Order: sequence, then C-alpha cells, then structure tokens
Amino acid sequence: MNYNNLKEEWKKEEQYTFKGWDFSHIDARYEEEKLPWNYKEIILKYVNPSHRLLDMGTGGGEFLLTLNHPYELTSVTEAYPPNVELCKKKLSSLGIEVKQIIEDSNIPYVDNNFDIVINKHEAFDMNEVKRILKKDGFFITQQVGGKNNNDLAYKLIDGLEHQYLNHDLENNIKILKDAGFEILFSHEYFPKSKFYDIGALVYFAKIIEWEFPNFSVDSCFENLCKLKKELDEKGYIVGTEHRFMIVAKKQ
Repeated sequence: MNYNNLKEEWKKEEQYTFKGWDFSHIDARYEEEKLPWNYKEIILKYVNPSHRLLDMGTGGGEFLLTLNHPYELTSVTEAYPPNVELCKKKLSSLGIEVKQIIEDSNIPYVDNNFDIVINKHEAFDMNEVKRILKKDGFFITQQVGGKNNNDLAYKLIDGLEHQYLNHDLENNIKILKDAGFEILFSHEYFPKSKFYDIGALVYFAKIIEWEFPNFSVDSCFENLCKLKKELDEKGYIVGTEHRFMIVAKKQ
C-alpha cells in the first residue's frame, strides 16, 4: 500500500472548504445512528401558539422555522457573527427578534420574559435561563455530551486529555434541580457512527476541532495509517457519540 499517495489524498480532505454546518461532502461515506427521541416532536408537546418562545443558538434559524411558531412571539440568540447577520436578514424581516449573545452569562432579554426556551447543542448558563423564563416556563434542551467521539479522538491523537467528561445527563439534571426546576423528561444515548473511508474521518476531525484538538494529517499520520488497516479489515471505523435530552419546568 502506498501511504504517500494516501497522505496526499487525506491532506486534500483536510483542506476542503467547510461552510455552515453542512456535512454533505461526506454523506455517502459516513452515517449516524438515529436517536431514540425526536427533538421537534418533544418541543411540540409543550409549546402552544400563545407562548413567547426563545431559540438559543438558532444557527441560521433553519430548525426554528419548521416549528411554525407565531413570528411576533418568537426570539432567537446566536453567537457566531456570520449567522447573526444571516438571521437579521432572514428572520428579522419575518418579525422574529434577533439578538447576538456574547457571553452565556448574559442573555440580552429581561427577566420572566419567555414561556419556553429551546436549546439544541448550545452552551447555556442555568441561572440566566432561569432568569428569563416565566414561572412554570419550560426549558427544553438537547446537548452533545462530554464523551462525544472520545473513542475516535483517543485513536487519532496521542496523549489526549478531555476536559468536559462531566457534561452528561446526571450532572445537568443536578444543576437544573439545584436551580429549582422540575424534570419532566430526560434521556441519554450513545449512538454509533461509521466512517467508510479515512478521508471522511479526516474531514470530520478537522472541522470539529474542539473534540480533535491540534489534529492534522501530518501530526496524526501514523495513527491514521493504523485506522486505515482497521478499516480494510472491518469495512468501516466506528465512533461513539453522546447525546442527552432534558425537559424541565421552572417552579
């Protein structure tokens, strides 16, 4: 096997341009196991048309708009500047309030403002969420847990130490309960992912740099070659993701 040729192919994947949160470049070369819950369906069980709703970390508002919530009762926060500009063009014209968030500890809304706050894969400060929620308001969040892709990262990067292992269902339930929330629903799951070629894994690892810190084809080449041998034997490389879901009610 000519690993020099492979290295050049992998370096092309490493340098491939990534836009938005779009993994279509590796769609046919990578798959994720489905979660045992449906984030949208869960939200729709708790929200009603009269609720004031906040979507934290809305991205470009793509998911939010599928909820068809009254625009005049809908607000969003977003931290990433390009997405903030996109939201201002796309959502503000509909009547949705858009605000940029700089720090999790400072959500730019007044106290007791929302009936429901939703949050998919976005960091949050529990005290701030509590402050902006009305009494009996709902906080619904799906999070990427601290063990996400750890098995793959350990195989790729020597001497890696993860810092967020306590970001899991148990610890977040404790945080919510300590803040005076009632837990209405919770679930944690570790879905499997499969990579069918090493180039797809290289592309993935380069993008998600916080889970694969200092990853590069050059620095991790020896480990990539080991994974290539494993892939040739099994037909794929398996990784383990980490997700948890919580619905909580402010008391």
